[in-house]
Amino acid sequence: MKTNTDKYLVKPDRKVKLKDFDTDYNGHLDKEAGKDELERVKKDLSKYQEVLYAGNKHAVLIIFQAMDAAGKDGAIEHVMSGLNPQGCQVYSFKTPNAEEYDHDFLWRHYKALPERGRIGIHNRSHYENVLVCKVHPEYVLSENLPNYTTVDKIDKDFWKQRYESIRSFERHLTENGTTILKFFLHVSKDEQKQRFLDRIEDPVKNWKFSSSDISERALWDDYMDAYEDALSETSTDDAPWYVIPADKKWYTRLAVSQIIAEKLESLKLEFPVLAKAEADKLEGYKELLLSEK
Repeated sequence: MKTNTDKYLVKPDRKVKLKDFDTDYNGHLDKEAGKDELERVKKDLSKYQEVLYAGNKHAVLIIFQAMDAAGKDGAIEHVMSGLNPQGCQVYSFKTPNAEEYDHDFLWRHYKALPERGRIGIHNRSHYENVLVCKVHPEYVLSENLPNYTTVDKIDKDFWKQRYESIRSFERHLTENGTTILKFFLHVSKDEQKQRFLDRIEDPVKNWKFSSSDISERALWDDYMDAYEDALSETSTDDAPWYVIPADKKWYTRLAVSQIIAEKLESLKLEFPVLAKAEADKLEGYKELLLSEK
């Protein structure tokens, strides 16, 4: 079973309106059928990862962005649970530290890129610099950039340049063997409210809740505008964005896993083939091992 990836794909040069994307879509499946399909797809992912690792020619970078409580952590946990940890790495980005602020905004993300043969997952990413920083432009001042000493100087041209920096960064990566998949987990405001209430009411989940969740929720419309701009400006043929319905966690995990599996399949990965000189020696090595007492 394959998902209709075009349903979630943000096509290049498209002006995104998030209201056009259904947060509650379930692919006409029930929860149990969705979970069964996820288990099947995870087996495919494991198979593709093995060939990716052995071939050592491609890297895969998977980016997750979302509003709080949209299910990023759960999606990463479930989709990647069948992968070999040796070939997979996850980075969760927090507020930059002093050293990171002393470099350009892409520096810390470049350091976290996956090597060839590996799958890298970024839980939040360089997109925070055009999302949370756009909602809170005062954060940009911490970068100590020349000519940007006050918030009023952070204008449309600044954001235009930042989008271009991101497109150039991702174009460079794809030209050098990194496949990029970007997922925005699109949760509704009502569903976020319910998940916050669940975290408050369940002592086991209290640690997940922060007072900042409420203050950031009050800026929901500003965040939706920032996401629409970022998705519109940075979805390209080589590094596409997918807007994934996130009100049903089980379906979010299935849709993401299907898209990743389809992309890995499209790479037509192959196990490396031994040079003839080495292959010719294998029979001798076999006989040597069998002759051991």
